[in-house]
Amino acid sequence: MSKTSHLLDSFIAKVEALSRACGVLAALCLASACLAVCHMVLVRYAFGLATIWQTEFVTFAVVAATLIGSPYVLLTRGHVTVDLLPHYLSEVPKRWLALAASICAWGACAVLTWTGWTYFHEAWTYEWVTESVWGPPLWIPLLPLPVGLGILTLQYTADILCLISGRPLGSGRPKTEAV
Repeated sequence: MSKTSHLLDSFIAKVEALSRACGVLAALCLASACLAVCHMVLVRYAFGLATIWQTEFVTFAVVAATLIGSPYVLLTRGHVTVDLLPHYLSEVPKRWLALAASICAWGACAVLTWTGWTYFHEAWTYEWVTESVWGPPLWIPLLPLPVGLGILTLQYTADILCLISGRPLGSGRPKTEAV
């Protein structure tokens, strides 16, 4: 195995491990949202107290789970796809179509990562807070945007490299040949 091939395999393995870690973190975000809802119900209906932070926290946690979990969803091919055209194509055109779609998605994710980072940085720099009674710093719920989409961009990079080099795609996806 050449040094370049080893470096490529290492990069792909690290990105896939990072995407799996994102899946775990997304699950923890959803679990924390469930706990916050349970707390909200208990406080509001059992004790008759007002709730302040729970609704906003649940919204932030679910959005964070969506953004941070997206690299894992791409890794496992858990998203909804329409594969009517690829179903009727032979392997080489199917691979070219997958490569073109991945490059377009990579570009969109890269732009969203950059704009998300800019938005996060402004919230951090200018110490923005939410307009709720709770009023947490806005950079906290904005952080999953550049992080999740940045790692999603890395996962698309790994997928593109796999498609070009003929390496198997992650998580048991079938081996593809080089484009």
